[in-house]
Amino acid sequence: MSTRWYPIYQRGNPQLRIFLPNFWMKLVRPFPQQQPNIVHFQCSMEMTKSDIRNYLEKIYNIPIIDVRSRIITGKFKKDIGKGYVTKEDDIKYAFVTLPKNMKFEFPNIFEKKKGDLEDNVKSLEETKKTFKQYLERNKDRSDIPSWFSI
Repeated sequence: MSTRWYPIYQRGNPQLRIFLPNFWMKLVRPFPQQQPNIVHFQCSMEMTKSDIRNYLEKIYNIPIIDVRSRIITGKFKKDIGKGYVTKEDDIKYAFVTLPKNMKFEFPNIFEKKKGDLEDNVKSLEETKKTFKQYLERNKDRSDIPSWFSI
């Protein structure tokens, strides 16, 4: 079921109606280390186990052995100033089991490069140098606030 608004029906062709589901899945790094054939997703609250299985099998051609889902309820918080109670959104997690011969490794997006450390050290030294210059320029102006500088 889709909650998006579409244009009202008009006579003639083509009809500008596309019905898209509101299903989404987000790959999540599991906190306790899982077996290599288990993948952890955060998904839409409306998705059922069969929806998750069909989504992964039909769109990504992944063979699925088992799907387990869990709903984490959001925390209740009381606003200190006004006194009303708010609740965070609930989250649904899906644990998808792949066949034993398949192995899933979480992608490493932020790989360290050899030149990164050297660049960071250079920029840190530059920042230290400019801060020392700033202090030297304003050392005789103790009565003026720091945001009002030369």
